[in-house]
Amino acid sequence: MSRPLCNYYAAILSSVATAAGGRSGAHVAGAVHCLILRTLPHPPPVHLLNHLLTAYGKSGRHARARGLFDAMPHRNLYTYNALLTTLAHARLLGDMEALFASMPERDAVSYNALIAGFAGANLPARAAGAYRTLLREEDAGVRPSRITMSSMVMAASALGDRALGRQFHCQILRVGFGAYAFVGSPLVDMYAKMGLIGYAKRVFDELEGKNVVMYNTMITGLLRCKMVQEARQLFEVMTDRDSITWTTMVTGLTQNGLESEALDVFRRMRAQGVAIDQYTFGSILTACGALSALEQGKQIHAYTIRTCYDDNIFVGSALVDMYSKCRSIILAETVFWRMSSRNIISWTAMIVGYGQNGCSEEAVRAFSEMQRDGIEPDDYTLGSVISSCANLASLEEGAQFHCLALVSGLMPYITVSNALVTLYGKCGSIEDAHRLFDEMPFHDQVSWTALVSGYAQFGKAKETIDLFEKMLSKGVKPDGVTFIGVLSACSRAGFVEKGRSYFYSMQKDHGIVPVDDHYTCMIDLYSRSGRLKEAEEFIKKMPVRPDAIGWGTLLSACRLRGDMEIGKWAAENLLEIDPHNPASYVLLCSMHAAKGQWNEVAQLRRGMRDRQVKKEPGCSWIKYKNKVHIFSADDQSHPFSKGIYEKLEWLNSKMVEEGYKPDVSSVLHDVADADKVHMLSHHSEKLAIAFGLMFVPQDMPIRIVKNLRVCVDCHNATKFISKITGRDILVRDAVRFHKFSNGLCSCGDFW
Repeated sequence: MSRPLCNYYAAILSSVATAAGGRSGAHVAGAVHCLILRTLPHPPPVHLLNHLLTAYGKSGRHARARGLFDAMPHRNLYTYNALLTTLAHARLLGDMEALFASMPERDAVSYNALIAGFAGANLPARAAGAYRTLLREEDAGVRPSRITMSSMVMAASALGDRALGRQFHCQILRVGFGAYAFVGSPLVDMYAKMGLIGYAKRVFDELEGKNVVMYNTMITGLLRCKMVQEARQLFEVMTDRDSITWTTMVTGLTQNGLESEALDVFRRMRAQGVAIDQYTFGSILTACGALSALEQGKQIHAYTIRTCYDDNIFVGSALVDMYSKCRSIILAETVFWRMSSRNIISWTAMIVGYGQNGCSEEAVRAFSEMQRDGIEPDDYTLGSVISSCANLASLEEGAQFHCLALVSGLMPYITVSNALVTLYGKCGSIEDAHRLFDEMPFHDQVSWTALVSGYAQFGKAKETIDLFEKMLSKGVKPDGVTFIGVLSACSRAGFVEKGRSYFYSMQKDHGIVPVDDHYTCMIDLYSRSGRLKEAEEFIKKMPVRPDAIGWGTLLSACRLRGDMEIGKWAAENLLEIDPHNPASYVLLCSMHAAKGQWNEVAQLRRGMRDRQVKKEPGCSWIKYKNKVHIFSADDQSHPFSKGIYEKLEWLNSKMVEEGYKPDVSSVLHDVADADKVHMLSHHSEKLAIAFGLMFVPQDMPIRIVKNLRVCVDCHNATKFISKITGRDILVRDAVRFHKFSNGLCSCGDFW
């Protein structure tokens, strides 16, 4: 009676182990255990208890497995291996090693379990050490199996050790496993990850009976090594493709910048009725985002709803990212807030999306909500919100995130450090930016570019150029953004020949194709130095027409130099590109006003009214005690207006005593000079500075942000104010940073 019962119980336990256990498996194993104790003589047969031990292990009940092992009066090698495998899967490495050391005998299965435990715990070096121990026992009859060799190839791949990987390959060939797909597939993957795609191709070609897994591995390797044509050819010759094959192609093409082709492959995949999973949706939505293909993205969104993937957290995060990149931030928000659960990836996608769409304040708010949700930021999330603070020129909040980086241990991550260097540079604290840069253990291209751009925005041309040359001497390759910083620094310092040299070096020596921003920097370079004819000739030789910013730059310089001929040419082109851009009207008005041509000014203003073109009103703001105080010209809405205007009156009298003379050239109204002086005295930045002098502590700099370029008179007046009050005043306008200290400005009066 006991033998049939033993076989019956063993069959049930084997089915539990085969089904990989789980909660139901643990329940069944426990029930069978009770039956064994009630119906079989004590002690039950060892082979039956081995089945029970394996079932507990497969069901994740390692404590019960351990208890059963300890209670067994008799054990064999299978018993030890079963518990060793359980401990390895549970990542209980201490118990695993102790059990392995106590084993009276070991075989290849024992070593496979030990190696798998180390490899699963991401300890490939220790897995390699266990394999070396196995080799020393070959004389005792213990030999590596196919499972052993497959595990060791994956360990070498994780270590990125080419020499070790080749050694394992040689041993695979020595023991005759080279033709087996089970071993060959990890070999192909290892060589591809190490960039040895030729070796991977050779292993693939020598394998017998290639299956779809082998093809998928080879295609993944080719795409990883940017061998798109070879991957495409291999894909097309496959007679049997699964969903992983299609997803691999979609993902690989997207990662190689071939998003349109990825969409074509996705359409073929759908037409053939292949099942689409979360990874396919994630990759194709990434492709739509890169292409700004909003309509295709919406169609795929609809398909995720039909296939019940819309509530998948991975797909939801990809949808948020796609809509953000397609400049549809409202749709991104809608998807995000409808998600039933959110993780760090979802929150990061939303925070980054806000930043990409110029919604920096919303990005900071979303980060705070994420923290209230109990989600801890990673380096990418923290770096993104710091970048939003940089765009807002919000030093106070940025400094708080700096503290968070220190407390959370994220400071060593280069993503966070780079964002902080950018933050301090954009907020005018260039010394802090440079100090942080010097403290970084490693600098990449972004680190150097952040500091170069910071100095360039501050008008420190010599420091910018010195940093750039140091960057090149360190072997760091600059990108287009780096050159924008260098060219703008040359422009603002009047280094025409130097700037021209860098522009041509950028193309010849670094292979960077100029974009609109580079051309605008060159137009600015010539224009600021008064070489308007050279700017005109440069524009006529350009392979593309300047954008609105380029024409506006030239027009602004023409206003400053009084060159009506080139100014009109620039204004006509600006109006053609962007007829609703007020800059062309305002700058032409300024040029005519400077010559006293008020009829022309009136005519231009009528044109603005007829076309419903509105000039953006100037405003300045200052942050104090976590509140932003915004001022416009002649603003009397602030609660402290009376004190602000009294402060301005006192400052004006002191400035006049110091030799200040108002510059009325920027007033575009046909009124008396006295009225012009009155208008100038109440410009928004002056009101903000007066507020700062009233409330910001004496030992702290006053930080002002202005949405337009600071006018000549306000620039001059701020120099006087800094000298009279002994205060450092930092003004970030639409063009650059100005640091006013003791009567001087960091821009050297060139902006």
